[in-house]
Amino acid sequence: MADSDLYAQYFGLTERPFTLLPDPSLIYWSAQHSRALTVLRYGLMSRAPVTLVSGEIGSGKTTLVQAILQEMDQDLTVGLISNAQGGRGELLQWVLNAFDVPAQDGPTDYVSLFQRFQNFLLSEYAANRRVVLIVDEAQNLSSEGLEEVRMLTNINSNKDELIQLILVGQPELRDIVRAPNMRQLAQRVAASFHLGPLSETDVLAYIAHRLKESGGTGEEFQPAACSLIHAHTGGVPRLINQLCDFSMLYAWSEDENVITVAIVESVLKDGVFFGDTGMEPTP
Repeated sequence: MADSDLYAQYFGLTERPFTLLPDPSLIYWSAQHSRALTVLRYGLMSRAPVTLVSGEIGSGKTTLVQAILQEMDQDLTVGLISNAQGGRGELLQWVLNAFDVPAQDGPTDYVSLFQRFQNFLLSEYAANRRVVLIVDEAQNLSSEGLEEVRMLTNINSNKDELIQLILVGQPELRDIVRAPNMRQLAQRVAASFHLGPLSETDVLAYIAHRLKESGGTGEEFQPAACSLIHAHTGGVPRLINQLCDFSMLYAWSEDENVITVAIVESVLKDGVFFGDTGMEPTP
């Protein structure tokens, strides 16, 4: 049994509360995360051509995507691609794979692939199904790649959009989309939101929430320890998870029932936590 599992038992928890994997069941709905989810819902409901959500690494973007996926209606056909790269045609193949559009014998040039995708969209439309493409880590796409994805929204039937795009990425995604040569894409962004870091108050609530959802009391961390965690993570959820996980492991190894400032300082001093951002605490 792993040490991390042992510390969960030691604290009377049903699971580790601070894993790094996106887990919608443990998401802490800060005011800004709730607003981000509202924007995603609005984008879907209003059939926005493009919805954009950005945020720093580890801010909870992928967890938000998982949350919206769980509540999507059955009449939606959803494709998800992450870290897509490639030139003209290759990116379109990523899109076809995301929707499990079967490969066919015959030409594989861009025009043929585009026709296959258009036929897929038309067949879904005829079946009264809306198509949503989610591109995670969209900042990895070049301007040409984003423009290629944007061109998919030109496929329409009468007045109806046949495909909606949800672009999710790091802050530089917004800069890319705002560039003068991306004006056509920017004009199609009907809803957007940027996730910032958690405040110190939110960090305390975040830690308590994840502990309670994992079977704890929510008081396993002293408030002062939470403040120190905020100072060394800049309010970034993924970094908070890393530092809290190590702190609970240290507390278990020292037979302590509460995570104190001294325990967090030991983790930081030993250098096992590599996420110190050097950022000033968020007001």
